[in-house]
Amino acid sequence: MKQGYFILAFLVLTSCNYFDVKKTSSEAILNEELKTFTWNEVDEYPSFTICDNEISKEGKKRCFQNTLIEAISKNIQADTIVVSQNIKDTLLIKFQISEKGKLTVMEYDVDSLTLHEIPNIKNLINNSLDSLPEIYPAVKRGQQVKTAFTLPVIIQAY
Repeated sequence: MKQGYFILAFLVLTSCNYFDVKKTSSEAILNEELKTFTWNEVDEYPSFTICDNEISKEGKKRCFQNTLIEAISKNIQADTIVVSQNIKDTLLIKFQISEKGKLTVMEYDVDSLTLHEIPNIKNLINNSLDSLPEIYPAVKRGQQVKTAFTLPVIIQAY
């Protein structure tokens, strides 16, 4: 009878998963953590020093975009542009800002008429970006991250 209880106890203890220790790897924890947040949104948008007085996230984003648009517009307006046809166009400029705060133009979406009338428009835009103040990169979960965005710039020439 004692042997029966002993065998029964042995079977119960060995068939139970209670004593199994599950090890979770750091990769599994990281993968689960990465699934919990979206990569398309950042905690802080890229910024310039002049945008530091803005309190809200949207205010800082608007300040950053307006500073870029002003720099581009000022440089284009400073150049004497002679056109044979009236131009009213919206350029879409795709930018990327690295983790170090380096701004790179990825792509220009320029109408063919605008490109024909102002063939150096891309050079004008690139030159205006060279004079920008220091850019602070976007931040996601305490880490500086690479961001990409599209900026519309309105061109009017008569």
